[in-house]
Amino acid sequence: METTQTNLQYLIKEPEKKGIKGKAIILLHGVGSNEKDLFTLADYLPEDFYIISVRAPFPMGAERYAWYQVDFSTGKPVYNTQQEQQSRKMIQDFIVQVKQKYDLEQVYLGGFSQGAIMSFSIGLTDPGSVKGIVALSGRLLEEIKPFAAQKDELKKLQVFIAHGKQDRTLDVAYAREAKTYLHQLGIEPTYSEFEGGHQVTADVIQELKIWLQ
Repeated sequence: METTQTNLQYLIKEPEKKGIKGKAIILLHGVGSNEKDLFTLADYLPEDFYIISVRAPFPMGAERYAWYQVDFSTGKPVYNTQQEQQSRKMIQDFIVQVKQKYDLEQVYLGGFSQGAIMSFSIGLTDPGSVKGIVALSGRLLEEIKPFAAQKDELKKLQVFIAHGKQDRTLDVAYAREAKTYLHQLGIEPTYSEFEGGHQVTADVIQELKIWLQ
C-alpha cells in the first residue's frame, strides 16, 4: 500500500497483530535509492509493528532520491546543509503526521547509510519525537553535535547501531566514534559490528527484530 497523504511519500505494511499501543518503525533509505529498498525488510521485522518506508524529497534521477546532496569535487564530502535541514524538518513533521494518522504511541526511526545519518540527527536533537533510533552503516554528523539535546532528555533514547567491518563507503570507524560520543551523552547503544561491507545482512535484521521486541 502506498500513500501520499502526508508531506513525504511512503510505503506501509500494517501489523498483523495490532496491540493496544500502536508501534512503528520508520525507515529512511540511503542516497540514490528509494522507499522500495528498505521496505523489503518489512516481512522480517516484528509482526505487531507498522513498517513505514519513506521516500527522500530530493530527486537524483529515475527512482533515485536523497535526503541531501553531497559534493565530492574537493576530495572531501561536503553536504548541502540547507537540504539536510529541510529533510530533518520534513521527517520530524512526518513523524507527527503518522503518529496521528495511525494512532501510534511508540515510533522508532531508522535508516541505512544517509538514512542512518538522518536518524542520528533527529534522535539526538529531538529525542522526544521517537522511542529509539536505528543506524545501519551510517555516521553521526559533527555539525549536529552542538544541537544535541541535554543528557536528561536523551537518557530514555534507545539506540541500535550495526556496521560492517569492511565497509568502504562509510568506514566502521564512524560507528565506533558514534558509540563513544553516545557514551559521553549517557547513552548505552546496542552495538554490532559484522563481517561485511556497506550492506544490511540477515543476521543484523534478526538482531534488530529481537531488539525491537
